[in-house]
Amino acid sequence: MSNGQRKLVMQEVLSKPGYEERPRSEWEFYELCIEESDDIWRPGFILKQTRAQWIEIDRQVMWEGPEWERWPTLKKAKGQYEERLRALRAMGFTQSDMDF
Repeated sequence: MSNGQRKLVMQEVLSKPGYEERPRSEWEFYELCIEESDDIWRPGFILKQTRAQWIEIDRQVMWEGPEWERWPTLKKAKGQYEERLRALRAMGFTQSDMDF
């Protein structure tokens, strides 16, 4: 899927509280987003969850390939988004860039 075929609907980056005080080797983030597909052959909404962590060899935060699901309606995509958000919060990822 090329970026030209999608429109961002919502996006959020989650981390564990106080990550800034921890060693970089413990930094870990998750991004959740919903994108709308403009592809006439595959319409709908794409829910993506992407994980990032500090990689010492590269001396930077590296993002892993996203897990994604396609949903026919925004309502269904938002429902799955909320489920994934609850699961991440249960794992301790309670700090959101949406809170700032």
